[in-house]
Amino acid sequence: MYISNKEKVAVVVTSIGKPNKVLSRLASESNKNKWDFLLIGDLDSPSDFNLKGCDFYSLERQLASEFKFAQQCPTRHYARKNIGYLLAIKNKASIIIETDDDNMPREEFWQYRTRKQNVITASNMGWINAYSYFTEANIWPRGFPLDSILGNQLDWDSFEISQVDCPIQQGLADGNPDVDAIYRLTLPLPQYFRKDRRLALAQGSWCPFNSQNTTWWFDAYPLLYLPAYCSFRMTDIWRSFIAQAIAWVNGWSVLFHEPTVWQDRNHHNLMKDFSQEIDGYLKNREICQTLAKLQLEPGTDKLMDNMRTCYESLVNLSVIAPEELNLLEAWLSDLESLA
Repeated sequence: MYISNKEKVAVVVTSIGKPNKVLSRLASESNKNKWDFLLIGDLDSPSDFNLKGCDFYSLERQLASEFKFAQQCPTRHYARKNIGYLLAIKNKASIIIETDDDNMPREEFWQYRTRKQNVITASNMGWINAYSYFTEANIWPRGFPLDSILGNQLDWDSFEISQVDCPIQQGLADGNPDVDAIYRLTLPLPQYFRKDRRLALAQGSWCPFNSQNTTWWFDAYPLLYLPAYCSFRMTDIWRSFIAQAIAWVNGWSVLFHEPTVWQDRNHHNLMKDFSQEIDGYLKNREICQTLAKLQLEPGTDKLMDNMRTCYESLVNLSVIAPEELNLLEAWLSDLESLA
């Protein structure tokens, strides 16, 4: 069952590579399903990039847009993916699905998504390793505190089923899933996840989620923002913590669901990844403690003010550079111009 024709869907990816099997599949299937497919390039993108069914934005085309963010965001940075979100919003997408150029979409990727779910729900659990409920392997998501990996977690049957509103939904990835460098350097891959479970994280249950296979509904769009003035390996992780803190004051939950992509990971220098993850290993617990203490306000009309409050707190923690606040203002200004 595919997403209703009443929903306008956009798939957003950033890449500096040539057209590959993943991008070709995303383009052909998006075209088949009448979804927009926006690909955001950068300085190192091929000058002759061309792929039917893909709306490619070279750096020159980004800079020619009306977006303040496009002018101010650093080049050679994953945060330029934010421009894809802005373009999708400008094109009136009611659902944005973000993924990467090394995540092969399965048939399930194109199927119906529903925002409200009747699922197992974790509330006030502190740190909860969502991956552990989808496999018996000792595996954890990138950004999960190392000192909680061996912590006790409730059995699946101990949770209750609740009806929850989940405008942010994290799909898992089989094969080479999103784990940190410590896992990759010491433990086995590939890994595979169960397809028969879903888990919603409600108020007070923290788990990082990534930007590799994530669905966003319209109300939560301001929370898409990826920071640029921080560790590359933490940009989507710290975004996820801010998104969770703001989601909870609105009565929203974050859903983790079955894998709908298979990742054949692009080449990475694992020791470089490790070095870029150190800020997270040392600071993620403190970041969430800080966010949990903020006086955030409910209401979609308060999302932007809440974003400012959260990012100011992370600048004060010295995990994000002060320059981020000006870039955030450009993002928020662009969003307001599209309202």
